[in-house]
Amino acid sequence: MESLREKKGFICDMDGVIYHGDKLLPGAKEFVEWLKRENKKYLFLTNGSGKSPKDLQQKLKRMGLDVDERHYYTSALATAKFLKSQYPGCSAFVIGEPGLFNALYDAGISINNLDPDYVVVGETRTYNYENICHAVKLVLNGSKLIGTNTDLTTLTEDGIVPACRSLVAPIEAATGKSAYYVGKPNPLIMRTGLQILNVHSQETAIIGDRMDTDIIAGIESGLDTILVLSGVTSRENMEKYPYRPRLILNGVGEIPTSV
Repeated sequence: MESLREKKGFICDMDGVIYHGDKLLPGAKEFVEWLKRENKKYLFLTNGSGKSPKDLQQKLKRMGLDVDERHYYTSALATAKFLKSQYPGCSAFVIGEPGLFNALYDAGISINNLDPDYVVVGETRTYNYENICHAVKLVLNGSKLIGTNTDLTTLTEDGIVPACRSLVAPIEAATGKSAYYVGKPNPLIMRTGLQILNVHSQETAIIGDRMDTDIIAGIESGLDTILVLSGVTSRENMEKYPYRPRLILNGVGEIPTSV
């Protein structure tokens, strides 16, 4: 714990770590106050693509946490950055929420439902058969398939629901084409996170609730890995993975030291 507390940078997942749905998790407020008090560099790095940094800032503010929007980075922003670097001025057919559309617009990527360079899929509550069929048609005609992240499921107030990779799966199956996924554990988004913080990987910890995104991303990027059991992972299902986090905590509330 002492080596964790001495880290200069912290990359934190959000859902399952800071909040669950619209409820702040126990100890999250104390943890964020500790980050500020100790002058730590910190970034909330989420595989969610539906909300913008401003949306996330306002969500936390409603829960009683005031965190400037510069402390948030999403898989939507990472996807837009990737596409801009690969093909400036490209176009895309998009299945997703406003946070994804806004990130793509801001990166100069136009929306094109007829002959786009890319088909981009993120989380959405308006996923339907018509969208799948249109995406399949476009990919078969040559559009490249992009997923904002590899999460198969996400935890909501209603329980486990399908996430991005589950929504991409029918398109992959029908076309025989594999999507390129940009969010965690892709090193692209991890390198961007470290650049934003301006800290070295060895001086940074990643805190998350998922073994298959947060913890493997930390291992492959050389970060200190901290699993919290406040989200989707239990000690039992953690055992099915061939790798382990360095520390396992019940929640982020165990990290702060007393004032």
